[in-house]
Amino acid sequence: MSDSIKHECGLAYIRLLKPLSHYHLKYGTAVYGLNKLYLLMEKQHNRGQDGAGIASVKLDMASAQQNMHRLRVSGQQAIAQIFQNINQEVTELEKMYPEILQHPGFMKGYMRFAGELLLGHLRYGTQGKNNVEFCHPFIKPSINPTRSLTMAGNFNLVNTDELFSMLAQHPTGTMRESDLGAMIETVHHFLCQADDRDPASLDIESILRNATTLFDGGYVFSGLVGNGDSFVMRDPNGIRPCYYYKNDEVVVAASERAAIMTAFNVKQADVHKLAPGHAIIVKADGTFSDVAILEPRKLTACSFERIYFSRGSDPDIYRERMQLGRNLAENVLKALDFHLRHTIVSFIPNTAETAFYGLIKGLEDFLKDITLKRILERRDTITPEEMKELIYRRIRIEKIAIKDAKLRTFITEDASRNEMVQHVYDITYGTVERDVDTLVVIDDSIVRGTTLRESIIKMLDRLGPKRIIIVSSAPQIRYPDCYGIDMSRMGDFIAFQAAVGLLEDNGMGNKLKDIYNTCKTAEAENRLHEENFVKGVYAPFSAEEISAKIARMLKHEDVHTEVDVIYQTIEGLYDACPHNTGDWYFTGNYPTKGGNRVANRAFINYMEQKEGRGY
Repeated sequence: MSDSIKHECGLAYIRLLKPLSHYHLKYGTAVYGLNKLYLLMEKQHNRGQDGAGIASVKLDMASAQQNMHRLRVSGQQAIAQIFQNINQEVTELEKMYPEILQHPGFMKGYMRFAGELLLGHLRYGTQGKNNVEFCHPFIKPSINPTRSLTMAGNFNLVNTDELFSMLAQHPTGTMRESDLGAMIETVHHFLCQADDRDPASLDIESILRNATTLFDGGYVFSGLVGNGDSFVMRDPNGIRPCYYYKNDEVVVAASERAAIMTAFNVKQADVHKLAPGHAIIVKADGTFSDVAILEPRKLTACSFERIYFSRGSDPDIYRERMQLGRNLAENVLKALDFHLRHTIVSFIPNTAETAFYGLIKGLEDFLKDITLKRILERRDTITPEEMKELIYRRIRIEKIAIKDAKLRTFITEDASRNEMVQHVYDITYGTVERDVDTLVVIDDSIVRGTTLRESIIKMLDRLGPKRIIIVSSAPQIRYPDCYGIDMSRMGDFIAFQAAVGLLEDNGMGNKLKDIYNTCKTAEAENRLHEENFVKGVYAPFSAEEISAKIARMLKHEDVHTEVDVIYQTIEGLYDACPHNTGDWYFTGNYPTKGGNRVANRAFINYMEQKEGRGY
C-alpha cells in the first residue's frame, strides 16, 4: 500500500492442557508455550508495530505466590525486546540455579511467564497514542484470583462513553481513554457480580453475554482470569477475524490462520474459524467449549483483511488477492483500447504483488483469446513467422517501483517533509520507451493519495511514458472506519476530496452545508446513528466521474504525463472475496448503528475543521 495507514492489532492466545513437565519430556523444553507464543506473534508482526505485550497465568500456585504477570513494550522492536527480557531472566536464573532448565516445576515457581495460560498482543495505535500505557494486555489485579483479569484484543468500540457511564466506577487516565479500558472494566464488572454469586465456579458464558450485549463495534478479545479460566470471543457480525486450533496438548487462537498453521505445523483443515458471536472458553480444569454467546448477525467480515492487512500466506487470501487483480483486467483493457503492444505492467511493492499476478493472468487470457481467434481466422494463410509472433507474444512486465528503506525526516517543516516523501520509492531507469509506452501500475488501495502524488507518479513521470494508469485492487475508500482501522478523518480520503471538488465544479457546493445541517439536527435529536447522511456527498456522481477527478488531483503540477486511475468495482470485490463482505469504508453501509454515527460525526468534524476521530 503506497499510503501508510495503521490498522488491526494481532492477538495470540495459548492454553497449555498438560503440565510443563509434559512439554519438557516431549519437546525438550519447559518453555514450549512461550516459544510458540513468540512464533505466533512474529508471524503476525504485520498486524502491529507500535508496541506489544504478553501476559500469563500459572495454575495451582500457592496462595502467597503471584500467578498473573504482564510485560508490555512500546516501539517497533517490541516483540524482540519482550522475549529478550524473558531470555535474560532465564539466563540470570541459570546463573543462580544451573540445573533449573531441567526442573519444570522449579522454573514455574521462579520464572514469571512460565504459565499454562499465555496471551500475546501486537498493537497499532488507532487513537495515535503509542506510549506503553496503551499497549495491551490491560490488567485488573486483585488479591482474590477470581477477580483478577487481564485482557487484550483486536477491536474498536464506538460506545465507550456509554459503557463508562453505566459502570459504578469511573476510571481516569489510560483506562478512560482506551477502548480496551471500557471493555475490561465492563467484563470485570460482571466478573465481580458472578464471583459474588458463586465464587467456586465462575459462569464465564454469562459474564461474556452480559458484557458483550452492551458492546457496539467490531472485536476479537481474549481474557485470562486469575483462577485459571480463560476465553476468546468474536463480535456477532464477524468483523474482526479469529481462528483456533485444539488438540490434547494445547488450545490456540490467533488473528490469522496461517500463523497457527506455521507455528504448530498443522493443516488448514485443522484450524477453525471462530464463528461470529461465539467464544471459546477453557476452564481452569482444562474443559474446552465453543459456545454461542450472542445471536449472530449478518456476516460482515472485514474485506480489507483480504485486500491488504492479513498476510498473503493464507491459501484463501492468496487466491482472493489474485482474483482481485484478475477482475481488474477488463477495465484496464478498455482503458488501453485493448492495445497491449506498448504497455508495461508493474506494481507498488510490496503488498500489491499478488494482485499484480492476478491482473497479469487476466491480461494474458485476453492475449490467448486473440491469438486463438487470429490463428483460426487465418489458418489457411498464416505464415510461420506470423504464427511465431502470435504465440510468443507476452505481457510486458517490469519492476518499475522499488520501495527504498524507510526514510525519516528530522525536520518538521512541511516543505522538508514533502521532499523526503518523494524518496520513499525509487524507480528502475531504462525500462520505458519515452513517449511510446504506457505504464499500468497496480496498488492495493488508494487512501489519501499523498505518496502517489508526491512520490510515485512524479518518479514514474521521469521515465517519460506516454501515459500512466494507476490501478487500485480495492474500491474507492469513501467513509471512515470505526472497527479497528485508523481511517477516521473524512478529509483524509482522496475520494471524499474528489467528491467535494466535483460538487464545487458543478455549482453544488451548498450541498455540503445542507448535509452538515442535517447532521447537526440529527445530533441534537440523538438520532445521528440512524442514517449515514454522508452518502449524499457522493450521490450526484458516478464512480467513474470520481475516479477521473482523483486522477486529476493525483497529477502533480510538475508531471507532464497523462494520468488515469482505475478502481476495483464493488461487484469485483464481492466476486473475489465472497465471504468477507464488510465494505462500509467503500459503500457506507455500516454493520452497526454506531458506524453511521461515526461517519456523520467525522463529517461534522470536517465541516467544523476539528481534528480527531469521530468516536
